[in-house]
Amino acid sequence: MKRTASAAKRSRSSAGSRAEPKTRSAASFVLCVSNRRYPAALEPLKVYRALRDDAARRDGFVRVIDESGDDYLYPKDYFVPIELPMSARRALALA
Repeated sequence: MKRTASAAKRSRSSAGSRAEPKTRSAASFVLCVSNRRYPAALEPLKVYRALRDDAARRDGFVRVIDESGDDYLYPKDYFVPIELPMSARRALALA
């Protein structure tokens, strides 16, 4: 028996959400307000991409893609979360 388009859509979307746990790939943006102990890796007043990492957050850290281009953990008080307009988010995602 052939499935209808709506049945197939429901099947794929609900299975995908259960099978794929949330990862740390969900990104947000933060403003660096301090670079104590990490002057080569962080620039004050620069916007950085922060990756979701619930374990790090519970321990007082934030996972940030720093000047090296890799993601590392830094104290969360070095950053302030910021909301950006969609056009700015797209531009930073491409950079």
